[in-house]
Amino acid sequence: MTQQRESATWRLMRTLGHDIVRGVHPPDRPFPIEQALSERHALSRSVIREAVKILAAKGLVTSRPRIGIRVRPRTEWNLLDPDVLDWIAASRDPTFLLELLQMRRAVEPEAAALAAGLRDARLIDAIGAAYRRMAAAADGGDDPLESDVAFHCALLNASGNRLFAQLGNLVRTALGSAIHETNRAAGVRVGDLAEHEAILVAVRAGDAAGARTATRAMIDRTIGLIRPDSAG
Repeated sequence: MTQQRESATWRLMRTLGHDIVRGVHPPDRPFPIEQALSERHALSRSVIREAVKILAAKGLVTSRPRIGIRVRPRTEWNLLDPDVLDWIAASRDPTFLLELLQMRRAVEPEAAALAAGLRDARLIDAIGAAYRRMAAAADGGDDPLESDVAFHCALLNASGNRLFAQLGNLVRTALGSAIHETNRAAGVRVGDLAEHEAILVAVRAGDAAGARTATRAMIDRTIGLIRPDSAG
């Protein structure tokens, strides 16, 4: 695939993906046929097929001869796919944001406890470096979102669990969707530094229970800012 054709394929894939997530093409309605998509987007049918193939790999559609393209039910989408995560987050679905935070609540406290038990100095130093970036961001010296994401991804990495580490995209999407709203509600520029410091201190001390409790408390507070009746 040439670079130009690949670019056209991915642009179309993202356009169709956004449309599917926004409900432009619901599962119970006919999806435009290849010829219609080709004419609408001024692209060859081979590019259309390649874009649809990528969407199928993400669990959004099926494509079969003589049946055509069909949008799959939302319950069958690959919600951990980075593109699908970004598209749903862009739709500002409050239910999905809450689900992201609930997922973090199930994973991050245990990751923090594992990190405290493992006590890998190099990995803990990465958490500390991210915390210092957050402190700098409070004074405008770094990016609030990127520094916060770096902290939580470093925490997942420090757990030593490779599956936890793979959830970095989920954390990035959850923070990216919530950070402006929650920081504004809390009256701060960046995530609560005292809460993040408490996690870092507990992990460094090898205090698994303390790290777990501090992480859960931080996420519960965030859930409370998004939806007060769902915290705890």
